[in-house]
Amino acid sequence: MAAEGFRLLADPTRIKILWALLQGESSVACLGELVGAAPTAVSQHLAKLRLAGLVRGRREGTFVYYSAADVHVRALLAEALFHADHADRGLPDHANGDLATHLPASSARVR
Repeated sequence: MAAEGFRLLADPTRIKILWALLQGESSVACLGELVGAAPTAVSQHLAKLRLAGLVRGRREGTFVYYSAADVHVRALLAEALFHADHADRGLPDHANGDLATHLPASSARVR
């Protein structure tokens, strides 16, 4: 299950969708605007993320609003983004494994 989750996170659009969902619940159309993708493509990505347990949907009438499945998704994505930022900027590893120097996850950059 972990390997499948990592495989799904290997797509930049899915990372952008998850990042947007960590900011709050959203519809397919809104996510499409936020990530710069067609709603049909976003819907397909969301279906895969939902099957992997990374997102969940809440139906309200004819609309479905999506959110990140749980706090583990936030932690997983935040660490992946912090790691990418360190690698991109050539930053050294944290002394004694202390991660307290990181800014809140909402400050991380998504590329």
